[in-house]
Amino acid sequence: MQVYLVGGAVRDTLLGLPVKERDWVVVGGTREELLRLDYREVGRDFPVFLHPLTHEEHALARLERKVSPGYRGFDVEFGPQVTLEEDLARRDLTVNAIAQAPDGALLDPFGGRRDLEARVLRHVSPAFAEDPVRVLRVARFAARLEPLGFRVAAETLELMRAMVERREIDALVPERVWQETEKALREPKASEFFKVLRACTALQAVYPEIDALFGVPQPAEWHPEIDTGIHTLMVLDQAVGLSAEPKVRFAALMHDLGKGTTPRAEWPSHRGHEERSVALLEALSARLRVPGEYRELGIIVARYHGIVHRAFELRPKTVLDFLERADAFRRPERFAQALLACEADSRGRTGLENVPYPQRRYLELARDAAAEVKPTPAEISSHAGPKIAELLQRRRRLAIGELRERFGDGRGPSEFA
Repeated sequence: MQVYLVGGAVRDTLLGLPVKERDWVVVGGTREELLRLDYREVGRDFPVFLHPLTHEEHALARLERKVSPGYRGFDVEFGPQVTLEEDLARRDLTVNAIAQAPDGALLDPFGGRRDLEARVLRHVSPAFAEDPVRVLRVARFAARLEPLGFRVAAETLELMRAMVERREIDALVPERVWQETEKALREPKASEFFKVLRACTALQAVYPEIDALFGVPQPAEWHPEIDTGIHTLMVLDQAVGLSAEPKVRFAALMHDLGKGTTPRAEWPSHRGHEERSVALLEALSARLRVPGEYRELGIIVARYHGIVHRAFELRPKTVLDFLERADAFRRPERFAQALLACEADSRGRTGLENVPYPQRRYLELARDAAAEVKPTPAEISSHAGPKIAELLQRRRRLAIGELRERFGDGRGPSEFA
């Protein structure tokens, strides 16, 4: 029995990146042999075991053969007769098909090291086309490695296009689409995930709402980049820079979906796109079973980003009404995340990437100032509920008004810096 380190741990070590987890392949071994050595079996579809001390995953070398459509339509063969090269051949990308022996020697039958040096993501074999999940995985790896200069090989993109044309991509289940998307949103160049999907025509199949934004114009006065799709990915890039939280990045990505349904006769204006964005986001979330916390934050940003941008034009009463509708008093953390996504929207425009966005600080302080207003014990004992509510509303409006006066022209004095 021989054990080799494989996959991402080898790739990331060669790239000088931190290794998050290590996976191993067992060649020449059997299930019974591993169980005798106190490995714990955890695999459902094929034998995967946890090491008795490190608890790292060890899988028996295996072969996969396509027997039916979809990403689960594989017949799996495993056992001591399967060689290391046969196991590596079933992997998606050459950079993920490098193994390391216990003595440190690298086994690289498919040129993974060469592609690491060339900064290329290339499929191992034509068998890549048998699994539609690999289209999403390649896009996700591009989102992770683009900052290092990686690109998807032209022949791999062409193979991915062919998979879309054959409608193999239609076999993807919603849970897996969302799983890969959420991982991609955590990557340092999350927008590359959607760029690669669009380059291979898979974006229209997986995220038609986002694909529909490309080619839709916006007023050049406010959007020098003009194209709504380009703006959307610029906003996502800004969100990545502002927050590591994937929910913020998701909300930024979804904020303008409604512009993809604006009638051509109304271009480049997009009156009422906010509520159309909310409806599309709700349908997308239902289709892909997006978690509620993502959907709820996305709805707040889609519905109210215009109000946030105009914060300094609003009367205190309007600001207070907005804070209440956005549930800012009960959910201050979510409100702060929504403001970050709105800032990303403002900065996600050509030439405006570094323009200050005081609206975020102003609305955070407005929420705090209003939240500090409390009825006194005497007022509680001497007034009915509606009277107390009216009193609170009036005092909160005054607190926001005083704050607005102190903020001056919107930049605010040094105390707000």
